[in-house]
Amino acid sequence: MTTSILLVDDHAVVRTGLKLLLNDHENMEVVGEASEGDEAIRMVDKLQPAVVLMDLSMPQGKDGLSATMEIKKRWPDIQILILTMHDDEEYLFRVIQAGASGCILKSALHNELIHAITVVAEGSAYLYPTATKKLMEDYLDRLQNGVDSDTLSLLSEREKEVLTLIAKGFSNKEIAEKLIISVKTVENHKARIMGKLKLKTRPELVEYALKKGLLGYGI
Repeated sequence: MTTSILLVDDHAVVRTGLKLLLNDHENMEVVGEASEGDEAIRMVDKLQPAVVLMDLSMPQGKDGLSATMEIKKRWPDIQILILTMHDDEEYLFRVIQAGASGCILKSALHNELIHAITVVAEGSAYLYPTATKKLMEDYLDRLQNGVDSDTLSLLSEREKEVLTLIAKGFSNKEIAEKLIISVKTVENHKARIMGKLKLKTRPELVEYALKKGLLGYGI
């Protein structure tokens, strides 16, 4: 199945290079391009791509984060992968809060970009390796300073299992099969988890699970 992609970057040369790279992959097709956020929103409305590869910093028009928030508000099923040169916590947390499905550095290798797009197209979250490390460091720092409350205790064991599998990239159907429950039950568990933790998006659930060390949870 071919993944349709919208490229959003203010540099035409960058868009051309990305288009050549992605169209060369048999399961990907660039269906449109935009040079700033407002144009990106119009193109999403027109093309309904599966994935938007969004530049974070664009000096003209709406920036990448603002465009991401608007797109996710209007079309929550469209996945957005942020492309950035900024490897720091400020940008990382802003990306997650905006509702993006992931973030990848412009310095990443081509095969890593292909992998990241594939991951978010499947509905999972993608963070570049050093981003995961930064999230863990932030969580440990918050613990040491008494900032982070024990919200994990609000979840039942089954809810912890569902949250862990979500963070590991499993779809609702795969989680249902693994836990021998219905997809509807998985959706209900997910809704309760998000309500208890006051989280709104799948990337936020993944961030929370990473911070809580749930990827080592026994499932």
